[in-house]
Amino acid sequence: MPHIVETAAAPPRALTSSPRASLPPVPAPPAIAPVAPSAAERARWYEPFDPGYLRDFGREVLAPISDHYFRPRLVGAERLPRDGPAILASNHSGNCLPYDGIVLAMLLWRREGMKASAMVRTVFEKGLTLAWWLRPCGMDNIYRRGGGVDMTFDNFERLLLGGERVLYFPEGVPGIGKGFQNRYRLQPFHTSFVTLALRHGVPVHPLYTVNAEWVMPYHFTIHALDRVMQRVFRVPFLPLPAGILAILWPWLWFLALPANMVFVVGEALDVRAIAREAGVATLENPTREEAGRVAERIRARMQAELDRHVAAYGKHAYDPRSLWRALRTAGRRIWRVLPTGWPVAFQRFDRDRARPPARSRLHAILRDWDLLAFYIP
Repeated sequence: MPHIVETAAAPPRALTSSPRASLPPVPAPPAIAPVAPSAAERARWYEPFDPGYLRDFGREVLAPISDHYFRPRLVGAERLPRDGPAILASNHSGNCLPYDGIVLAMLLWRREGMKASAMVRTVFEKGLTLAWWLRPCGMDNIYRRGGGVDMTFDNFERLLLGGERVLYFPEGVPGIGKGFQNRYRLQPFHTSFVTLALRHGVPVHPLYTVNAEWVMPYHFTIHALDRVMQRVFRVPFLPLPAGILAILWPWLWFLALPANMVFVVGEALDVRAIAREAGVATLENPTREEAGRVAERIRARMQAELDRHVAAYGKHAYDPRSLWRALRTAGRRIWRVLPTGWPVAFQRFDRDRARPPARSRLHAILRDWDLLAFYIP
């Protein structure tokens, strides 16, 4: 799939004549509505999603972590669309890794029986794949193999034209990089989803994520330092103090606390009605400024709803009693449920799919000796 900028470009404006010229203004060309792709065209698209891989990874690795450690809840699931096209827009939490997005995507897929056709496709910032330390426990290409799609405007539109339900985080990278000091404060929304919702009449279903801010409450960010990291190291932000401690103990980069995540499905938004209220002239082809006004109105509505749900579900972020009961039922899987075992569980799963079974327990340990690097200073 081609990579283009994430925010929709403003439509061409009419050329006005100069005071010294007598030529009439040249009108802007009419907008061309995209045509839904044919089955043959869709077959030629690059599709790295591996349902079998994700199904096994979910059952063996993610499900035990989700069920016994994060214990997520989905409230208002009856409001979710059963098919697409649709945009599920969620707030993001201030973490160095998008644990909230991973847990939510797997929760939605498990709810529908892990069928390939029922996967809600997540669009993610491609910066998450550029460096190994931005991948969960260093797993290569896990986001794409798990059904994610690089966040470009063209990719986003293709998914909707193909009738997909798309999980989108309108805050983008600033959502996970805002630091714990800005918890539950929605960052400015990108406008891609507004432009596409208006152009194709796609409904937007808000999702409100509560308690995920407490997965990594020890992460703080400084804007000036983040700008340096972006320019010099191509890292979108540097969470402190984990970014420093991880130099000594790489495992600490992936450490997450057992926050009891709650995902609340809100009422669907009529984006075209909101656009009319904002004075958008042409719904199918808004300017960037118009899309920005609509995005800001949606952000304000979602902020008010998020505050309400935080008051209802965010009083006990960890719920120790629930955690203790869940850990007691983990049994022999406890080692991969706790964060200390995640680097080994993630990497072993990935490696075992490409190699024969270990000849003995000793062989199973020795052939993965390099994983000690996660724990040794």
